Amino acid sequence: MDQIYLDNAACTPVDLRVIAYAAPFSDGTIGNPSTLHSRGLGARAALEDAREKIKALLHAEDDKCIVFTSGATEANNLAIQGTALRNPKLGNHLVASAIEHISVLNPMKGLQKQGYTFDLIPVDAYGMVDLEALKKLVTKGTAVVSVMAANSEIGTIEPIREVSAIVHDAGAYLHVDATAAAGHIPVDVQRDGIDLCSVSSNDLTGPQGAGALYIKSGVKVQPVLVGGGQERGLRPGTENLFAIVGMGEAARLTQLEMVQEADRVRRIRDALITGMVSVKESYLTGHPALRLPNQASFRFSYIEGESIVLLMDQFGVQVSTGSACSSLTLEPSHVLLALGLKHEQVHGSMVLSLGKSNTPDQVPHVISAVTETVNRLRALSPLSNDRR
Repeated sequence: MDQIYLDNAACTPVDLRVIAYAAPFSDGTIGNPSTLHSRGLGARAALEDAREKIKALLHAEDDKCIVFTSGATEANNLAIQGTALRNPKLGNHLVASAIEHISVLNPMKGLQKQGYTFDLIPVDAYGMVDLEALKKLVTKGTAVVSVMAANSEIGTIEPIREVSAIVHDAGAYLHVDATAAAGHIPVDVQRDGIDLCSVSSNDLTGPQGAGALYIKSGVKVQPVLVGGGQERGLRPGTENLFAIVGMGEAARLTQLEMVQEADRVRRIRDALITGMVSVKESYLTGHPALRLPNQASFRFSYIEGESIVLLMDQFGVQVSTGSACSSLTLEPSHVLLALGLKHEQVHGSMVLSLGKSNTPDQVPHVISAVTETVNRLRALSPLSNDRR
């Protein structure tokens, strides 16, 4: 049975062209980028070439604005903790949208132990941030506001330029987690007024183990790890050259092919949505139009998301339920709860995130598998039986 992989938001297969490009940096012939001999200088050149490619992807003003990390989680922590602690004069108030990734929410919650206060921006039923609520929350004592470019669980794209204007009017810094968005929609840190921006290698079809943080020129950040002076002293430790070089090449390819690939997967996504919403008591989650081109998410009444994942896998289709980083907790999705849904409504969620391996001819099998999965699980569900 052919496998259909629809969980690219959790782990994206590495582009074979990226593997081929980065392979020479894994064979032991390249040195440490911090050394001065020929092997080290070669490694440094490759590192800086990757930095330039990330700069181009994000439309940053200078390649020195790019700091490499181990992934988006570390980039988010560095952006939030590093900026807040380095700029105490801005104030001790932090703000984030209610649907941020836990690697944004938890650092902000953690800073409460050091005297910071923390507020969440509500979102509407589609997951769009409430701009009027943001205006009331952000004050002259706010240090950092974090609003993601787009949500990987429901696909909704946020109005970052409008958010930026509000945040900067109050004198605060804006952090944007662009992990789900970069490579699928344009991210332009200068146009959108972004001060700090996190991206992940694997979400760009690059190797796992690398990420990057854009830090606008003039924004002061302190490290959250202590060690050597790598990455402008903000991220100590020898750089993961294979992953970083791969990330740079993935960023280049993604930027080059983004418009064409977005159009391709959008057509597949729309066909999937049309088929899914025909299933009885199924509901599209997230914004119906302002959503990532490669993402479709749904909820089904009376059944559990974990059961959906397991049964769909038996049909050869890999899907997700909620965020991959929080699914092990078995807690209801904080993203879906923020939309105003009840606990019993959020448990039956399914997230489809498309990638380069997906094709239009897979759509009928996926829809058939979902229909059969939902029908089987509802037949076993006491909640469903109670409704008959």
